[in-house]
Amino acid sequence: MDKIKNRINELIELINKACYEYYVLDNPTMTDQEYDDIYRELLSLEEKYPELVREDSPTHRVGGEAIDKFNKVTHKTPMLSFDDIFNDEEIESFDERIKKTISKPRYTLEPKMDGLSGSLIYEKGILVRAATRGDGVTGEDITINVKTIKSVPLRLTKDIDIEVRGEIYMSKSSFEKANKERRETGEKEFANPRNAAAGSVRQLDSKITAKRNLDFMAYFIPNPEDYGIKTQEESIKFMKELGFVTNIKLNGIANNSRDIISYVNDLNSKRESLPFAIDGVVIKVDSLEDEKILGFTARVPRWGIAYKFPAMEVLTTLNEIKFTVGRTGKITPNAIFNPVHVDGSLVSKATLHNEDYCIGKDVRVGDIISIRKAGDVIPEVVEVKLDRRKDGSIPFKMIDTCPICGTKLIKKDAMHFCPNDLCGARKIEGLEHFVSRDVMYIDGFGERIIEDFYNEGFLTSIEDFYHLYKHKDELMTMEGFGEKSINNLLDAITNSKNNSLERLIFGLGIRHVGKKTAKILAMHFGTMDKFMNAEYDTLNNIPDVGDIIAKSIIDYFSNEANIKLINKLKELNVNMEYLGEKIDTSNEKVNGKTFVITGTLSNPRDVYKAKLESLGANVTESVTKKTDYVLVGENPGSKYDKAKELGIKIISEEDYEELVM
Repeated sequence: MDKIKNRINELIELINKACYEYYVLDNPTMTDQEYDDIYRELLSLEEKYPELVREDSPTHRVGGEAIDKFNKVTHKTPMLSFDDIFNDEEIESFDERIKKTISKPRYTLEPKMDGLSGSLIYEKGILVRAATRGDGVTGEDITINVKTIKSVPLRLTKDIDIEVRGEIYMSKSSFEKANKERRETGEKEFANPRNAAAGSVRQLDSKITAKRNLDFMAYFIPNPEDYGIKTQEESIKFMKELGFVTNIKLNGIANNSRDIISYVNDLNSKRESLPFAIDGVVIKVDSLEDEKILGFTARVPRWGIAYKFPAMEVLTTLNEIKFTVGRTGKITPNAIFNPVHVDGSLVSKATLHNEDYCIGKDVRVGDIISIRKAGDVIPEVVEVKLDRRKDGSIPFKMIDTCPICGTKLIKKDAMHFCPNDLCGARKIEGLEHFVSRDVMYIDGFGERIIEDFYNEGFLTSIEDFYHLYKHKDELMTMEGFGEKSINNLLDAITNSKNNSLERLIFGLGIRHVGKKTAKILAMHFGTMDKFMNAEYDTLNNIPDVGDIIAKSIIDYFSNEANIKLINKLKELNVNMEYLGEKIDTSNEKVNGKTFVITGTLSNPRDVYKAKLESLGANVTESVTKKTDYVLVGENPGSKYDKAKELGIKIISEEDYEELVM
């Protein structure tokens, strides 16, 4: 029997070591097959010798018997939360308040995980109790469920008594998997990872919790001085040594509000690429001695604060559906709603795309709708809160005539168009597009200025921008304009003549030719003349162009008015050549291949994208079966998981450097 017991102990130590290397060090030395083999051996021995099953056995992670209810537990030290702040000014005020007591404070900065707080109690290194935060004083005993979380060590690396607090959360990939399963079984999907984690950890059947693939991120020890710890930074390192997953790689250090704001902005820019959801930054005074001096109010610590990122999804009331006319004549329904702050911006309008989109979401004036920013930039309507819809609401109906010129609309695919080339709205949209940042970037032209100049007759077509200098005296008589502002506009117009060809191609407004396609075309042909004279077959065979775009280009240059426009721009000395880096097709390992970039790399993604495209590669946003390589940095998200699932080759920065040499 001793031999069996020793083997069980040996297997548990091997499994614990493998988990520590995998979850904490992110450096596994054991293959999945080896892990599965020793796990199955342990399971088999425990089934044969149940009297030898240890309390900290990793086989408990599959879940055990269901319970009737969660028992209440009282926290030895209250689990207090921090006050929330929301902007740079409040960060500065916090720093100033701290410096009134601590002359030279040092702050630790930690991502604020979007999950639920949990407390883990260990006795002689073995997990004996886990509890929710509850009201801060009393929580619920969730030990049986927390034991199913693989990133929670059942036994620490040291045989000590300790309480460790952290966040129980569901990763983005686990969230997507859980919702996929719920869709397949006809169950209501989880609203977000936080709700999914909260619901999963409070399952009475721990086997259900085990299937949800929750995680735990340690961030706090209530009594660090008992372990010789003097700072919060040391606490994080100590918890990692004990076997806990921490955010040590993402954490930061600051000495003043300027450093804090810089960290906050940087982390906010990265959060979409992180494998888990975060909703802010926790700012703490690092020194435990300074924390004691600062103390507590009646309800919160004075030595810490929680900066909350601006809301990414908010509710508002849909007041109107307004139809606008784009530069190609496309009619777009737009949601006009009560102004709301979304992810740091005040917005009151979002596109509803087309008739099918409106009918599919069943949007109606008067509805309560949820708004978020797609890609952190463009506001979009997420859903209609049907349970809050008022009686008597009127279903959406698409218009059949242009809201500007009254011309009868035509429908192509899912889109409606105004066919009138002389429609004023189309012209104004085209002019606004031409001067925009991603196109010719003629700085200083806003929507109002374009409309004013159009209504005064100074701007009726693209070429008129380059004739505005003739109207300088007249422009300066208009309200809001002086010599300096007009000179700045004219200088910006002159500078735009030197733009590379792809900007001009994009600015022409050729249907289906966006920024990326314009760059591909400019790189391929090199000059406007070669592009204008390209035949259909040539265009159709260019990667990422294809039949639809090729036909659209042929149609555009079949219009004599468009040829005249380009010839006039030539006479006005607008550049007609591609000035960027030429495509080098000699690297067969890269040329023609499709790449996806994910995670945090040592340089901005645009650096890698530009280099790859200069070697003839195609860089896309989504991982598909057609993807050849996925370049992965730190903290990759669901794209990494998708690549593994599809068997796509995953490369590191080092691999990338070898490829592009």
